[in-house]
Amino acid sequence: MREFSVPPIVTIGDAANLTDPVWDNAEAAPDAVQFVRPAVEGRAGADVTCRQFRDEVVAVARGLAGAGVSPGDRVALMSRTRYEWTLLDYAIWAAGAVTVPIYETSSAEQAAWILADSGAVAVVVESNSHATLVAGIRDRLPELRDVWQIELGGVDEIVAAGTSVDPEEIERRRTSVRAADVATIIYTSGTTGRPKGCVLTHRNMYADIANAVPVLPNLFRPGASTLLFLPLAHAFARLIQIGVVQARATMAHCADTRDLVAQLQEFRPTFVLSVPRVFEKVYNGARQKAEADGKGAIFDRAEKVAIAWSEAQETPGGPGFALRAQHAVFDRLVYRRLRAALGGRCRDAISGGAPLGARLGHFFRGIGVTICEGYGLTETSPAAAANLPTGTKIGTVGRPLPGVTIRIADDGEILIAGDLIFQGYWKNEAATAEALTDGWFRTGDLGHLDDDGFLSITGRKKEIIVTAAGKNVAPAVLEDQVRAHPLVSQCLVVGDRQPFIAALVTVDEEALPKWLAAHGLPEDTPVAQLVAHDALRAEIQGAVDTANLAVSKAEAIKVFRILPRDFTEATGELTPSLKVKRQVVHKTYAAEIAEIYQG
Repeated sequence: MREFSVPPIVTIGDAANLTDPVWDNAEAAPDAVQFVRPAVEGRAGADVTCRQFRDEVVAVARGLAGAGVSPGDRVALMSRTRYEWTLLDYAIWAAGAVTVPIYETSSAEQAAWILADSGAVAVVVESNSHATLVAGIRDRLPELRDVWQIELGGVDEIVAAGTSVDPEEIERRRTSVRAADVATIIYTSGTTGRPKGCVLTHRNMYADIANAVPVLPNLFRPGASTLLFLPLAHAFARLIQIGVVQARATMAHCADTRDLVAQLQEFRPTFVLSVPRVFEKVYNGARQKAEADGKGAIFDRAEKVAIAWSEAQETPGGPGFALRAQHAVFDRLVYRRLRAALGGRCRDAISGGAPLGARLGHFFRGIGVTICEGYGLTETSPAAAANLPTGTKIGTVGRPLPGVTIRIADDGEILIAGDLIFQGYWKNEAATAEALTDGWFRTGDLGHLDDDGFLSITGRKKEIIVTAAGKNVAPAVLEDQVRAHPLVSQCLVVGDRQPFIAALVTVDEEALPKWLAAHGLPEDTPVAQLVAHDALRAEIQGAVDTANLAVSKAEAIKVFRILPRDFTEATGELTPSLKVKRQVVHKTYAAEIAEIYQG
């Protein structure tokens, strides 16, 4: 057993809560720009100062109170990343209530479960499609009273409901919220298919960011800025939101990633937050453009120099004269243009949600954008470890952040302790008892700590798949649905660290003869001859389409392969109880899986 602990820099007092920095900023720097609202159809862009943000939070909180939202009530948010999300989040807290995020891509079943399980009394949705989704499940939500829609003036409607509420009522509610009170319930995918609600207190999230800000001064400081485009329903993006407010930096929101390049050029952030998939896209796009322009050889050389220059930063003496000279040449020819794609001012980035990979880490540091790769889970508020300006080892996820202790159990599982550890799963004592032991959170991930305290992730005990975009996917939800089709015997979902979800499907050989006869094919036709048959693929596609209805678009199966034979105990793919041995299947069909993602 190995353990590494970093003492806290900041300790959160019992009376503190996440709204405090909003009020502090309004008093200390009322005219500092906290948010920049981009121009949209029918509305010009606008800066939101610290004082304006505080006043808008109060106005919305009064409206929530006027609508009957009481301290401790749960209010759900289902929207893309936009200014109103952040405004509502802080207003919910100021009203003494609890925010329940819902991914804007969630299916009706997922939204119904989250709204019902949390007991939400109100939900703010963004679009007509969201409103229609909620309307379709309303009869299953007896506690839900109010539905407001942002695109139909929902925020103004909320504000109007609070005109008779004394502002002092909000001040009373806000200052009554304690550090130990629940701030949010964030639902994460579970192996049974039912998302579990992670209960995070104000202390959990406040302790996490208050200790991260001092060790990341190049990111979180007055004058720094970021363009947030990841979903705020994800704890990772939420941490950046409260970090910007905590450090009095400036943030803009990007609701549609199709506008991301243009908004990066316009806003010119000093740092960005992303998942590895976006960094992969930036790299791949640059390479493809270079090759299309006949400059592929130059890009290849520039890439090698960038990686070598970055690797040399971790050696005594750093890069030599020749390497520095080559790096300077390619900075003018190549690297400067790559940085321009991020707006030209960006020198730092944060990556999380999935492994980045040493190659990309070195490449980006080599072109002048240092990516701080970190590690955490929703249950850890979420950041538990990170590479910092004062200590970086590319290929690891860094050391524990201040106030965090990381232990590697005898079986290799990563255990985490500190004020950032969640309180448990909402109304799920069994799952809580399984995850928490004497203050330690059992992550389900496997890893090791080196002698300097840097953590490396080596695998997962859980079966949850984490895509390259950082989306958690519970394979059982999809697999069970696909297997429900009479022609399907087994289904194994893949996609860990990959850009999308795919599946390996086997055919039920007992059901096959009837299908063959119905399609005029010899009843003894082997499956190996049918894997590309249009009619069979259409049958399996139907099963996949049905399964995809139970999940969000990001979790849906995009590609499937029909295997030439079924899994059996004799071939080692099934246990005696007929459970699929995932690792065996992954090894046996490694070529097929690789082909899916190469294609």
